[in-house]
Parts: sequence; C-alpha cells; structure tokens
Amino acid sequence: MTRLFEPLRLRGVTFRNRIFVSPMCMYSAEDGVPNDWHLVHLGSRAVGGAALVMVEATGVSAEGRISPGDTGLWNARQVEAFRRITDFVAARGAVAGIQLAHAGRKASTDVPWKGGRPLAAGEGAWTTLGPSQIPFDRGFPPPHEITLADIDRVTDAFASAARRAVEAGFGVVEVHAAHGYLLHEFLSPLSNRRTDEYGGSLENRMRFPLRVARAVRQAFPAERPVFVRISATDWAEGGWDLPQSIELSKLLKTEGVDLVDCSSGGLVPYAKVPVGPGYQVPFAEAIRREAGIPTAAVGMITEPRQAEEILATGRADAIVMARAFLRDPYWPFHAAQELGADVDWPVQYGRAKP
Repeated sequence: MTRLFEPLRLRGVTFRNRIFVSPMCMYSAEDGVPNDWHLVHLGSRAVGGAALVMVEATGVSAEGRISPGDTGLWNARQVEAFRRITDFVAARGAVAGIQLAHAGRKASTDVPWKGGRPLAAGEGAWTTLGPSQIPFDRGFPPPHEITLADIDRVTDAFASAARRAVEAGFGVVEVHAAHGYLLHEFLSPLSNRRTDEYGGSLENRMRFPLRVARAVRQAFPAERPVFVRISATDWAEGGWDLPQSIELSKLLKTEGVDLVDCSSGGLVPYAKVPVGPGYQVPFAEAIRREAGIPTAAVGMITEPRQAEEILATGRADAIVMARAFLRDPYWPFHAAQELGADVDWPVQYGRAKP
C-alpha cells in the first residue's frame, strides 16, 4: 500500500485515502441553494475515488458570498438541498466536507466568466465588509469598516453555519481564512489598519479568526474534524508570512482544529507568486513540523508520484487537488494504477478496472 492510498483518521472520521478534492467555486447556485450541477460535480468525484469531497467556499450569510452564484448555508432550504448531495457522496464511500466562508471586501462581484468585476448598484450589489476601509483593487469600493457588533454577528453566522452543516450531513467543516477573504484580511497588516483590539499586533490580528475557529469547533460535533485553510504568505512585502502562519497554526491546534490546509496569496492583486509544481508544499511541511498539527498540501500537485513523494517524506498528511480533479474526476483510480495500489472501484465500473 502506498502512502497516498493509506487511510487517514482524524477524530472519529476515517478517510479511505489521502486524496482530497479542494473547494472550488462553481458560481452556479441560486439564492445560495446548490442544484443538479453541484450534485453531479461533487458526486462524480466521490464515485472517482476521492476520500474527501469538499464543497466550495460557502457563504455563512448572503453578504459573505463572493458572487450571487455562490452556495450558502444560512437557511433550511440550503440545508435540504445539500443533504441530497452529502447522502450521495457518503453512499459512494467518501466524506463530504464544506468550506465555510465570508468574502469580506472581495464580495459582491460578478461571476468569473462575466469578468468577475464588482457589481453595480443596479446589478444587485451589496455592501462589503472589511477590517479597514481599504479596497481590494482599483475599481472595488472601499468596504464598510466592520464594527465590534459586526464581528459578533459574523462569528455567530459561522457557528450557525457549522450547526447547519451537521443537519446537512457534512462530516468535515473547513473555516476559510485564506485567499484575501474576510478572516485573512484581519490577519494581514496590508489590509488590517485597525487600532482596536483586532488590529496592530500579531495577537490582535489573529483574534477574530481564532474566535471564529473556536465558535465553529464548539458548534460542530466533537467526533468530526474541523479544518482551517490559510494563505501561508501574502507574497507581498510587509504582509502575512510563514512565521506568522506557524504561530497561528499553533493556536489553532489549541482551539481543537484538526488540520491546516496550506494555500497562499489572494490578498493583494500585486502579489508576485512563484507558481510551479508543488510551490506551496514547503508551507505545509514547515507548519506540520513547527506547529505539530496535521497539514494538507495544495497547489500544482498533479502527478501521482509527486503526491506520493510529498506524503512519504512527511511533508504533509493529505493532498488537496483542484484543477487536476476538474480535468479528471477519476484521478485516484489512475493514480492507483500508476503506483501499483489495488483500490476498490464502483461495482458498476468493475468491467473497466485494469
């Protein structure tokens, strides 16, 4: 058995292998409700052998969505629609997870294939929130500076979404604190210029994300794992970086977080990102070693032997893939064949197994 196909147990959940589907926005929901597209998209990855199928960044409130096409988890109708998906994913032997998110100053935009620009007032735009009144980029409106009452409200929204995730049948929740969205905006001094207890020092900038992680952990069953996705660096001078990420990860561990999903970037449009195969793996390796918490590696991991080497050398505990799964929903089966691992195929597909 290869390391890639070795089961992973976190709390009371066992993942059949270490291949996870990354949360990828489909921008195809209506009023936050997932539909047949999401059932087929997510279900096919479960059929294809992934261990964890993670739903896209899902707004904990309507204002927390990136676009009007994002999924949400703030009402019963959304819970009911997700239940159909999680039932199917579980029946295929995978674990269903959901990433809980608030887009902060990057919210209220059009879908990418229409340009992804900020919505105009006549297009259903809404007021965005941020730690400070600093827009994401030219053409973006300055966000409303979040108040202490807003912080309480958003924290409660994350906790409520975690409770709804239980009703919807999810085995894992992931707090989205990466890619320039609200929680990441509080972490980085490039977007957080506050002078109260939520700004300035590292301790203060971490306060809100840690509050959210604590609230989600308390709202989610003790036997089910909670992940946090972070951007380990802003790739910009004076911004959030790996040493700060290590300190955050140590504190997330004390809050009962079970795994840190190590991504990067997204905070500022001028970041200089050295993209290449496995370019974010060193972050997962350093956080795993220095913070003593399980990590997932993500980003330009496309080849089975590349994924196997990352795990076999102790650089991460799981592999999270996005575009590779868009290209090939059955990537795990093809990886098993290349690595010589014998894995179960759906009985309906048995005649095609090599």
